[in-house]
Amino acid sequence: MNVVKRNSTNGFPLVMDQFFKDILGGTEYNKTAIPPVNVKETDTAFSLEIIAPGLKKENFNIEVEKELLTISSEIKEEKSEEQEGKFMRREFRAASFKRSFKLPENVKSEDINAAYQDGILVLNLPKKEEELPQAKRLIEIS
Repeated sequence: MNVVKRNSTNGFPLVMDQFFKDILGGTEYNKTAIPPVNVKETDTAFSLEIIAPGLKKENFNIEVEKELLTISSEIKEEKSEEQEGKFMRREFRAASFKRSFKLPENVKSEDINAAYQDGILVLNLPKKEEELPQAKRLIEIS
């Protein structure tokens, strides 16, 4: 399984972060906007585990087009604290990511399924039956 780099993140520059950290107490954006992925292979399937805490399953978009599996997410939030009609502090939060994987030929793309629990998105990519390794067989000579 090959990772295709197609992510472009618009993060706040590090210099500006340090400036605002000193003056306003810091910002809350994630400097590593691309979540890490674990890829496992068994005899019957591939498994992708993506750590993405704080999201809901509705935030994810998973697509398969030809041999390309794309996982993306986008969230936008607005927090504000008011004191007598004037904003004392106002924060916007927007985060997104997009990861793409080239699927091997032996994956049954129509049977891919996903589950999200405890901040981890798990995708199960079953292998085609004819691609599974055959059990060792002893042939007797007669």
